[in-house]
Amino acid sequence: MNKLSTLSKIHTKQLVFSAVALALASVASVIKPFSLPMGGSVTLFSMLFVVLIGYWYGPYIGITAAIAYGLLQFVMEPYFYSIPQFFTDYPLAFGALGISGFFWKKKNGLIKGYIAGVLGRYFFAFLSGLIFFASYAEGSGMSAPVYSLVYNGSYLLTEAVITLIIVSLPPVANALNRMKVLALEMK
Repeated sequence: MNKLSTLSKIHTKQLVFSAVALALASVASVIKPFSLPMGGSVTLFSMLFVVLIGYWYGPYIGITAAIAYGLLQFVMEPYFYSIPQFFTDYPLAFGALGISGFFWKKKNGLIKGYIAGVLGRYFFAFLSGLIFFASYAEGSGMSAPVYSLVYNGSYLLTEAVITLIIVSLPPVANALNRMKVLALEMK
């Protein structure tokens, strides 16, 4: 199946659910209980809303929506030094959240997909820190790779652990499973 025929099979309901999830992610991204001075913050589950799209509709729609979210994040809070840094920090890093779509039909797909998506985003955040922001490691007593791992892990992994605890609670897990059923119903 080629991309054009896949694209033509995107239904209005999928667009609406994806748009609502991206809107919720955008609102959640500005609620920051914890922010770091040079970018990065723990948000109110913003990555979860993006990951849900892949969990509902698979990798093609999930990655596409996640890239769109990355571009939206750039518009909302641009942190720009160069074109390669832009691509690494926005479309690639946030687009990696769409990796969750590869787990959409798996048992515990949301948990597995969320972990995979966050690790994908963490990889690109680490890469960006290593390539474009290594000078911040000076004076920290850490090498640039270690500094990038620690800095980016401090906010991404913190939010991931909190989110995984919340989505593992039975009432939340049941609600998210019901949302998937609603997202996939075609009437």
